Amino acid sequence: MPEYPVPSESAGLRLDHFLAAKLPHLSRSRLQALIKEGHICVGGEPAKPGEKLRPGKLVTVHEPEAAPLTGTDPEAIPLEILYEDDDLLVLNKAAGMVVHPAAGNPSGTLVNALLHHCTSLSGIGGEQRPGIVHRLDKETSGCLVVAKNDLAHQGLSKQFAGRTLLKVYLALAAGHLTKKTGVIETEIARHPVHRKKMAVVEKGRGRASTTDYRVLRELPGASLVECTLHTGRTHQIRVHLKHLGHPLLGDALYGRRGSYERQMLHAWKLGFTHPRTGKWMEFQSPIPQDFVDAGALPGE
Repeated sequence: MPEYPVPSESAGLRLDHFLAAKLPHLSRSRLQALIKEGHICVGGEPAKPGEKLRPGKLVTVHEPEAAPLTGTDPEAIPLEILYEDDDLLVLNKAAGMVVHPAAGNPSGTLVNALLHHCTSLSGIGGEQRPGIVHRLDKETSGCLVVAKNDLAHQGLSKQFAGRTLLKVYLALAAGHLTKKTGVIETEIARHPVHRKKMAVVEKGRGRASTTDYRVLRELPGASLVECTLHTGRTHQIRVHLKHLGHPLLGDALYGRRGSYERQMLHAWKLGFTHPRTGKWMEFQSPIPQDFVDAGALPGE
């Protein structure tokens, strides 16, 4: 059972922030779940969500065995697979598909489809999220990697936490951007009033977020923007483009739906080091038909 003494420089730090640096293979949400389930103790006592640390305390972590893959039914839902081996698969997620079961979406999800397709998936994410290393919003299409075993899950999670992956998106944004290339560096946190939204906040009140962007093509009243993520905050591209004054077309939460059936965001390219072979791999997902219909093709 790993143990971590709290040094003086970590006084007042949130427990989950402290452990995120110690255990990069675990996501922040996974750490919070372990805290709530009583698997993490501070000073011999079960930790509390949001607990702030005092120097000299000892933090102990118990990582339970991966949860058995039960409770979610396999469903014969077609998948567009870009690559597959014994450790992982990369697929082109369709817009409108929810990644894992949750309230309001108990079936018809990517997980349901994966359980039908795969003989095994990593169990680190729990019985509701087998194989799921990262997520895309329901309306976002494109590249997504899935872990078939715990070795792959841990290796990929470390790369997400260490920001060593390549993540490139295509976004169809409202209007024409004054600066055609740039870097958006802000802090993002939960919106103080609208709890389903995220927002750019003052320094020190959120989590650092960085997006490189480049306008690939200007269309009537819109711009096709290539966005490269260097962090993976919730709704990052949506919030950053809203911050620039050019929200995603079709984004009902941060802009307006208009004539589009979904938010126009596509996870175009994904690159990572294979967790078993150490080989760098890159994938590119096909341009969705709604981008084609809008004339939003990246060109050569």
